[in-house]
Amino acid sequence: MAILTCKGLSKRFGGTQALDQVDITIEPGRIVGLLGPNGSGKTTLIKLANGLLTPSEGEIRICGLVPGKESHACVSYLPERTAIPTWMSVTQLLDFYQDFYADFRRDAAEEMLAHLNIPPKQRIKQMSKGTREKVQLIMVMSRSAKLYLLDEPIGGVDPATRDYILSTIIGNYNPDAAVVISTHLIADVEKVLDDVVFINQGRIMLQASVDQIREEKGMSVDALFREVFKC
Repeated sequence: MAILTCKGLSKRFGGTQALDQVDITIEPGRIVGLLGPNGSGKTTLIKLANGLLTPSEGEIRICGLVPGKESHACVSYLPERTAIPTWMSVTQLLDFYQDFYADFRRDAAEEMLAHLNIPPKQRIKQMSKGTREKVQLIMVMSRSAKLYLLDEPIGGVDPATRDYILSTIIGNYNPDAAVVISTHLIADVEKVLDDVVFINQGRIMLQASVDQIREEKGMSVDALFREVFKC
């Protein structure tokens, strides 16, 4: 069964068409780049998949389910901004995730936190922005979810941190799951992607495998992106 399907999916905010007749299928075992300029509809699509918004038209299914209470059990979501409680210590955050998510792999989270030398008693508010982003990603990737929705996971961090984050994504997701990475930083994420979806002004411009793009177009995803979206 497909992990994520969209058929004729549209979303309007007043007079603004954020998504327009989107058709997508994402299969298990794939890491998919949702790629587009700022304001192209990436975050809207991710929020629809996570049940934070409802469609204006069309349908979206997660593991065959309409996004809502049941689908939340199979989705692990990383929002664009840090959303973990900053008053908590790392240990309190681990306890919170363990209580809240039946599929949370605490041992995996503790191993990654130790690798980064993050003290268990340190409070989130005492950390740098980059460290907070790493901690939040570790929590998200330590669930045995079916769909990981990562909204700009490398947006505000330095290149060394980007490499760590991407290796964490690759090394820690359930192979029966799918990962969707929304970003406009194509060159950084290209090496981990299996498939790409190009989106612009709420419309899908292209859905293809990375191998297909290289074979048929004879160029990298980044080069094709620049060509498709050049001003």
